[in-house]
Order: sequence, then structure tokens, then C-alpha cells
Amino acid sequence: MRTRIKICGITRVEDAVEAARLGADAIGLVFHPPSPRAVTLREAQAIVKSLPPFVTVAGLFVNEARPRIEEVVKETPLDLLQFHGDESAAACSGYDRSWIKAIRMREGCDLAAAEKAFADASGLLLDTYQAGMPGGTGLRFDWGLIPERLASRIILAGGLDAENVEQAVRQVHPYAVDVSGGVELSKGIKDAAKINAFMAGVKRGDN
Repeated sequence: MRTRIKICGITRVEDAVEAARLGADAIGLVFHPPSPRAVTLREAQAIVKSLPPFVTVAGLFVNEARPRIEEVVKETPLDLLQFHGDESAAACSGYDRSWIKAIRMREGCDLAAAEKAFADASGLLLDTYQAGMPGGTGLRFDWGLIPERLASRIILAGGLDAENVEQAVRQVHPYAVDVSGGVELSKGIKDAAKINAFMAGVKRGDN
């Protein structure tokens, strides 16, 4: 099965359009104000409006209050919600949207327990643990921590780029890969050449 590709931390219309043109299955919009990749509602609306059909739009939240998430969902046509904080399964539910839960990976992380706790999630996004950072660390974790039986539910993130994504796909066989910093010129500003090289790496990993 082909590995799906999500380009996260999109902040500009031109980057969203280019990601879609190059074959991204999904883009991510960050609604976490402390992040250098955060977007406003107006920016998010313009980005979504620029996309062609069949590109999934994910909205990323970190321990956000329910009324704020409800506001974003009401004002922005999101297809998927992505929770990157310490949210419970109950906190992720009830928005009439599919959702995924990010798990920050480190030694001793119990993925089986996470899978059980977030059984209603569409998938688990595995990112690298770094104290004080909910994600976007640019660091990779030990892919050997991922049980083979969970691969079909995994969105692999954490330090991926064109140089290592082929190996990641071959080793983990995730449902999807998620990249942000690995395809950037600077935080929030994407590079079309890096996106294209990343796409090529995924394809090689699939073959």
C-alpha cells in the first residue's frame, strides 16, 4: 500500500498549492499560538480555499480549550483534528471530525496502552519526545520502538527529511509520514525542492 504524505506547518497559500501540486495527501495547519508555524483563522481560511479537491486538511491543537477548537472548526473547513498535547480521548472527541492523537516517543513509552486509550482515533502520530516541546523538534526517535502490528495505524513523524524517509518507510511501513521542518527554508516557510525530494524518498521506500 502506498504511504500517504502530510506536509505540516503550512503558513502560506503558495506553499499549500505547491505541496498539493507535488502530490501531498494532506496538509497541517497549526492552531497553537506559541508555535512559529501558527496560523490565524483568516490565514487558515485562505490556505484551505486555495487547495484542490481531495487534499485533507488537518488542524493541530495543543491542550486547547474546547470553545476555541469549536470556533476554529466552525470557521475553517477542517477534515481532521490533530491533538498534540496531554488530551484525553474524551477531550479529542465530540467535534464531528475524525481525529488523530500524537504520542511523544521515548524509551518506556507504552504504545499498546496508547492504542487502547485512543481506540477511537483514526490513527496515532508518533513524534519525538523533547521536554517542553509538544512537537516539531526536528529530531528522530528509535523506530525500533514501534511494534510491527501497529504500523497500519501509525503516522510517522519526528525528524524526517529527504535523506532518511526512504529508510523510515522501508523499516516501519507506516500508514503515513508527516514532515514539517524537514522541508523548510525557515520555520513555516516551505521549500518546493525539499518537498519534491521528500516525495521521491517516500516513493523509493514504497518500491
